[in-house]
Amino acid sequence: MHTVRSGSPFESLASYSRAARIGDLIAVSGTAALDDRGVALFPGDAAAQTREAFARALDAAAALGARREDVIRTRIYLLAGTEWRGAVEAHGELFRGVDPANTTLHVAELIPQDCLVEVEVDAVTSGPVAAGAGARTDDGAADAGDAGSTRGGGDAA
Repeated sequence: MHTVRSGSPFESLASYSRAARIGDLIAVSGTAALDDRGVALFPGDAAAQTREAFARALDAAAALGARREDVIRTRIYLLAGTEWRGAVEAHGELFRGVDPANTTLHVAELIPQDCLVEVEVDAVTSGPVAAGAGARTDDGAADAGDAGSTRGGGDAA
C-alpha cells in the first residue's frame, strides 16, 4: 500500500493517511479547507471551501498517480444548515465532463471549527505513484519515503 500524509498531527493521533492506494484504487480521506493551524479558510463560504477541499484532495490523489479524470466517486459533507447549492455548483465546475458518482449530504457536525464542508474522493488509475509517496508493507511498517501532499493542513477529523 502507498500512502500520502499532509503532516497534520491528527493523522498520527487517529492513525490514518490523507490518501492510500492499493493496486489501482485510491481513496482520499475526508479533506477540508484548513490552514496549517487547523483554522477554516473562507469562513461562511461553502463554495470556496468546497473548491479548496477538492483541490487538496486531488493533490493527494495525484501524488498516488490519479488525475481528475480518474475520479469515480466523490462525497460532500455539509454542516447542517449550510446552503448546498454553492458546494454542488463548485463540484460541477471541477468535475464537469468526468461526472463521477456523488453523494452530497448534511451532517450534524464537522469537527474543524467554522468548517462548512468536508470532501472525499475515490479514483481508479493505472498511473505511476509519485516519487516520495510512502509504501507500507503488509505488517503496516512504513517505508522512509512516506510523504505529504503538496498542500498542508486540510485534515478533517
